[in-house]
Amino acid sequence: MTSDSGTPPQPTSDETQPDVNSAEILGRMEALFPEVIDLELTRVERLLETLGRPQDALPPVAHIAGTNGKGSVIAFLRAILEAAGDRVHTFTSPHLVTFHERISLAAEGGARQISEAALTRLLTRVEAANTDHPITFFEITTAAAFLAYAETPADFVLLETGLGGRLDATNVIAEPAVTIIMPVSYDHAHYLGETLSEIATEKAGILKPGVPCVVARQEEEALAAIEARAEAVGAPLILAGRDWDAFEQHGRLVFQTGETLLDLPLPRLLGRHQIDNAGAAIAAARLLLGERAVDAAIATGLTSASWPARLQRLSGGPLDEWAGEGAEILLDGGHNPAAGEVLAHTMAELEEKLPKPLHLVCGMMETKSAAGFFAPFEGLAELVVTIPVPGRDACHDADSLAHAARAQGLNATAANSLKDALAVSAKSATEPVRILICGSLYLAGDVLRLHRAAAVE
Repeated sequence: MTSDSGTPPQPTSDETQPDVNSAEILGRMEALFPEVIDLELTRVERLLETLGRPQDALPPVAHIAGTNGKGSVIAFLRAILEAAGDRVHTFTSPHLVTFHERISLAAEGGARQISEAALTRLLTRVEAANTDHPITFFEITTAAAFLAYAETPADFVLLETGLGGRLDATNVIAEPAVTIIMPVSYDHAHYLGETLSEIATEKAGILKPGVPCVVARQEEEALAAIEARAEAVGAPLILAGRDWDAFEQHGRLVFQTGETLLDLPLPRLLGRHQIDNAGAAIAAARLLLGERAVDAAIATGLTSASWPARLQRLSGGPLDEWAGEGAEILLDGGHNPAAGEVLAHTMAELEEKLPKPLHLVCGMMETKSAAGFFAPFEGLAELVVTIPVPGRDACHDADSLAHAARAQGLNATAANSLKDALAVSAKSATEPVRILICGSLYLAGDVLRLHRAAAVE
């Protein structure tokens, strides 16, 4: 069973197995949440101080914030840096199938997910250092990642924020080598602010004096907030559309600055938005690598990068059986209005190249805007089948999600499960269809778990 977007780095091997496992410790860590969940740095700073400040012993850091595209730009940047011969650690969240995905360590042949034994030892040390102090799950696991990166040789660390930027647990790096701000849109308003300007200001909290920041294309209001923060702290900006640009031309990716024009292959990852994500990665790689940022390394990175559940094609196993003969199945974890726009645009492009009726299978958490996500699909999706997100109580129920889709002019019906949803799609299809499973990273993880289990059988 294969996937056009590849599979994530696999866990490293480790002969010494501890008596406990990481799941047990992670479960205890989840219970340490403070009574009031607020964004602040004092908890993680206290823990890191106890651990000997591992954040000060990291290799050069690329710190990435934004609403959408963070994971993709990390995938491209890691692939480019590794193609140039460098060793790279990565920190991403959330995970799709196992927590180990969040922490990848530099290894021969490319970064690999942390092993179970190594992760368990790290978590044991961090848990002991914390001594039951209230702390969020993300904060304590970020401290564990910093410890792993400080103790494993590498040339770079690619560090993704979890939420926001200014008060994100990752924002304890005093002087990163470069920062990157991907497109900012409305999400997590409860924590980050109700306006685009407020959200962008929080994201721009990762800017540091004198540290260059690569900025992807932004809405005008978001860009103004980022520029204001940059001026206040003295951070030079490398702006998309002003200092660099990336676009498709004659089936190639063109990356352009005032002095440079690179003719490159199109990215491996699907969607026009990946052109912009790749452009941000190229701009950052050129800052990190300098003269070593040769065309060959960049080209290899673009065509080898993998990032699961981002318009990932799935084939084989039970999904094919449930969806019916000839169905094309795509999986994406996008879950906010901006992601809906990107996905709808990409589906329209695929429709132009190879026309097929589009069916959505969608599950979504209740904190997400279903109306905003569905709106761009009006007139594009022939059918929407909504389902609950498996194992998640705080999700939209299938009926209310279908109602939200119908309110946006879509033909929608509810189903009880992924299997039932694909059966509904198959029953309604009069010709081979294109099915996009979307709306939640939790749902995407459940689908990938099923997909990978079938591949092993």
